[in-house]
Amino acid sequence: MTELFQQIVNSLSLGSIYALIALGYTMVYGIIKLINFAHGEIYMLGAYTGYYAMAHLHVNFFVALLLAMIFCTVLGVTIERIAYRPLRNSTRLAALITAIGMSLLLQYTTMAIVGPDSRAYPGLPSFMTGSFSVGGVLIKNSQLVIIGVSVALMVLLQFVVKKTKMGKAMRAVSQDPDAARLMGISVDRTISFTFALGSALAGAAGVLVGVYYNSINPLMGVLPGLKAFVAAVFGGIGIIPGALIGAYVIGGAETLVSGLGYSLFRDGVVFAILIVVLIVKPTGLLGKNVREKV
Repeated sequence: MTELFQQIVNSLSLGSIYALIALGYTMVYGIIKLINFAHGEIYMLGAYTGYYAMAHLHVNFFVALLLAMIFCTVLGVTIERIAYRPLRNSTRLAALITAIGMSLLLQYTTMAIVGPDSRAYPGLPSFMTGSFSVGGVLIKNSQLVIIGVSVALMVLLQFVVKKTKMGKAMRAVSQDPDAARLMGISVDRTISFTFALGSALAGAAGVLVGVYYNSINPLMGVLPGLKAFVAAVFGGIGIIPGALIGAYVIGGAETLVSGLGYSLFRDGVVFAILIVVLIVKPTGLLGKNVREKV
């Protein structure tokens, strides 16, 4: 039982990181039906922004987290404006290919600037070092910070979506963009705001991963980005609560497989879950079948 509870604690911290990334995928898809495969690279650039803020500007963890979120917010809005908005009325395939191209562009541009080598994150702040034991379960302070920051950001996101004027506009655009436009809602501004929110969360996830694993590299966004996409599909892509559930399930499955001694298969298990979900319930856990009128 002690080992089981230990893996649950580990899965909560990993699932929280996946949740922050998956929320960006699911919000963008819910608004414009686009799978933004460049989202993993925004997460990666958030990690590098936090690294340079802490290593060269010598700011504390929370300031670095804020700077990374601001940088990724600007980057996400810029990508949407330059790469995706001109293709708004094009086929979904064109937008998908553009997203993959943007992902590769960000990866190799970053590699050209900072080099391909991994970098160690600056030393953890004092409040994130150390650990304590509860009933034989080892809990690291850094895990508590990751879970706490992630939950706080998710609560803030839920408040924005449910209680603010822009959040209501997001829900309206996701339901019917044309009707929302007739009601005076700026669809372009709403879409940009959605990219801003998702990118900010991805930037925060990048910093949290950097301080937790103490290593970053230009290709670090590929697998976590795909796993977060799997989480979004598992819960029902386009549905925010579904993305959260999917992220914690994926994080738990990956941690469980590693805890059983099969760490080489943890990535394979994640994508096996995706295959099973697509076969059994293609719309995801919380998704519903919607018939489209011809």
